[in-house]
Amino acid sequence: MTALGVAAARAIETKQPDALVHDEYAALFVVASGDSDMKQLITDPTLWAQTPFTSGFIGYRSRFFDDFFLPAAAAGVTQAVILAAGLDVRAYRLDWPVGEVVFEIDQPKVLEFKRQVLTESGTAPRSDRREVAVDLRDDWPAALVEAGFDPTSPTAWSAEGLLPYLPGAAQDALFARIGRLSAPGSTVAAETVGNNVDMGRIAEQESEYLKGLKGMPFAKVDLASLFYTDERSDPAELLTVHGWTTSSLHLQELAARYDRPMATVPEPLAQIFDSTQYLTASKPS
Repeated sequence: MTALGVAAARAIETKQPDALVHDEYAALFVVASGDSDMKQLITDPTLWAQTPFTSGFIGYRSRFFDDFFLPAAAAGVTQAVILAAGLDVRAYRLDWPVGEVVFEIDQPKVLEFKRQVLTESGTAPRSDRREVAVDLRDDWPAALVEAGFDPTSPTAWSAEGLLPYLPGAAQDALFARIGRLSAPGSTVAAETVGNNVDMGRIAEQESEYLKGLKGMPFAKVDLASLFYTDERSDPAELLTVHGWTTSSLHLQELAARYDRPMATVPEPLAQIFDSTQYLTASKPS
């Protein structure tokens, strides 16, 4: 449901006159899901106006990661790894250089659904797309290497909309594994939430807010049961300690970068949006 919600947000963003991302495939997933509430959401602007995504935040976020991958590929980074790929279709919609390999890691059922929808649409990826069906709490590095990943070659990594769904230990292990698998010249982009935020309380407030959206598909999502709130390290600090160069932007700074003011966000969601940062890191050559 969370993956479909993000796909719906990208479908709506694509229709905007000042769209920050163009994803012609997003609506296909929503329709194929068979979820009538979600389908109505992408066709009825009055319903969309009631959702937490009207701020345009998915547009900012999607554009940030688009702008991360393409310069890395243009600079000669020939493999990209999308962690928890969900219904992301960058392998299909971005203008990748010839020879780019894009690895998508996610749960088997998610990748199966995505493959089925895209195959039925008759579309083909613009890269050498490779699925890696594995849970990120398991030995995903082994599965990634088995799929053809080359740890001696620079890599562009992304963790978009992922970290709150991992236990603290799994998040820390994720970045440790990225570090071990990254050759000099590798880069990472991640969406992070500050450690000073009470994620448990925010998740409860968000869940109550979403339940109040009668007839909305988001009301079916209990974020409090999905987010992990245990202690974890700051990803930027983890990477810096191991020699990576890092920088971060707040959501409001992304809005300024893309010259599109951010709309008002409902209070329960404003807390997490205000604490969200977009991290980029590079491993010196």
